Amino acid sequence: MAQDANKFGQRIREYRERLNLTLADLAVRCGLDLTTLCAIENGRVMPAMSVLTKLARALGQRLGTFTDDQYAEDPVVVRADAVPPPEENDAGLRYKSLSLAPGKPDRHMDPFRYELQPSGGAPASVSHEGEEFLICLKGEVELVYGDKTEILKEGDSAFFNSIVNHGVRAVNGPATLCGVVYSPA
Repeated sequence: MAQDANKFGQRIREYRERLNLTLADLAVRCGLDLTTLCAIENGRVMPAMSVLTKLARALGQRLGTFTDDQYAEDPVVVRADAVPPPEENDAGLRYKSLSLAPGKPDRHMDPFRYELQPSGGAPASVSHEGEEFLICLKGEVELVYGDKTEILKEGDSAFFNSIVNHGVRAVNGPATLCGVVYSPA
């Protein structure tokens, strides 16, 4: 437990200092008393998950910034041969995350490569907090966004609020997309 408390404390201090905040500034931002915050930063107190959540929001970070086991300085480079093969879902969509950035828990974006095969019916629809950017690399893709439908051809892109139901499918043959999903802290 002491090792985890030290890890949390060091990361919290690092992000607080990046923002040029004093302990008192951070205490006000997250509603903690100064003594408790000092004890957390010095690794003497293991913060509860609710406290970590408050600290993450006050520092503009994802909770994973403080809880992920690996950490490395920027830039985190991932070589092509380190990326596993694409996974396939039940709708025939093959995708792989390009953000296998071990040690980059403070990221807010997740890039993906999607390989789509033509399928009948409407594309599977999802919604989640954040924003997305898609660019069609090959073929033609139908993007259904709420009650709108757009066809993306090679080089076309789309940027949208991902809280609205959306889905994609290949039309007229296989297609490849690159997408970036942004998730706020």
